[in-house]
Amino acid sequence: MEFRHLGSSGLVVSEIAYGNWITHGSQVEEDTAVACVHAALDEGITTFDTADVYAQGRAEEVLGRALKGQRRDGVEIFSKVFWPVGPGKNDRGLSRKHIIRGVEESLRRLGTDYLDLYQAHRFDYATPLEETLRAFDDLVRQGKVLYVGVSEWRAEEIERALKIADEMGLDRIVSNQPQYSMLWRVIESEVVPLCEREGVGQIVWSPIAQGVLTGKYKPGQPPPAGSRATDENSGAHFVRRFLDDQKLLERVQQLLPLAAEAGLTPAQLAVAWVLQNSNVSAAIIGASRPEQVRDNAKAAGVKLDAELLRRIDEILGDSVQRDPALTASPKERP
Repeated sequence: MEFRHLGSSGLVVSEIAYGNWITHGSQVEEDTAVACVHAALDEGITTFDTADVYAQGRAEEVLGRALKGQRRDGVEIFSKVFWPVGPGKNDRGLSRKHIIRGVEESLRRLGTDYLDLYQAHRFDYATPLEETLRAFDDLVRQGKVLYVGVSEWRAEEIERALKIADEMGLDRIVSNQPQYSMLWRVIESEVVPLCEREGVGQIVWSPIAQGVLTGKYKPGQPPPAGSRATDENSGAHFVRRFLDDQKLLERVQQLLPLAAEAGLTPAQLAVAWVLQNSNVSAAIIGASRPEQVRDNAKAAGVKLDAELLRRIDEILGDSVQRDPALTASPKERP
């Protein structure tokens, strides 16, 4: 395993992070989830990402039990707050009330007394940003949270948060967690340049594009039985936006020989590709089987040459999504 700093902070994280969105507490049984976490630890992964909304708290509980007995200072545990976790009008968003209660509940479920990173899961238009940042800063001062970050924020939202933090003397955000892959590059034109200047690192999710970049979804054929595209509880709607594009699926098939030439599996090529971006601090992988963890972890430290990167771009062409407007938070609290 290789390691990188989280943005310009002093926190060091594993290049490959293990995330449990969709899988823990819903898609896979707990013994399999625990086996996946232990496989990640065996591969040298020290960074684990979750959120309070994943399986309505069950994902945090499963991760906490899976990490029980590990030396706490030897791992980095990340969680998030924003999406609804209950029926109440204050069980959502980035108000002080929800943030403070949210972290207390996450700590209880995870079985720890602090989070290495606490992230605003989306931008909250219903709460003054000053209130959100002050609440996060208070948690840092209390020792319940060591660093703060955001997820799926646009460049102008990140920039505004940094400016307010500087003016008010609050802890700055050190990270952003966006979707990023060969097919989804919406952060490259605005978010990445800003974050490079400001020392904010990217912890990217879906580097394999929900499994599309493995090549298992063949053009003109139904999705394989048991795949994410066939399971509504496994984020099938995320995959469909790729599967509806037959030209894209054909182009992904053309990537498979490139992976073989590089001595990589298609999944390893996809994960290694996002890690070529120096603003990426870690790539989050998910898994429903331990062997998937072991396979993806081998992308750590892989260097792709310029000619290979050029050929990837040539093959994918206009199938790549680049519009920064595709990063957007709900205008009203869900």
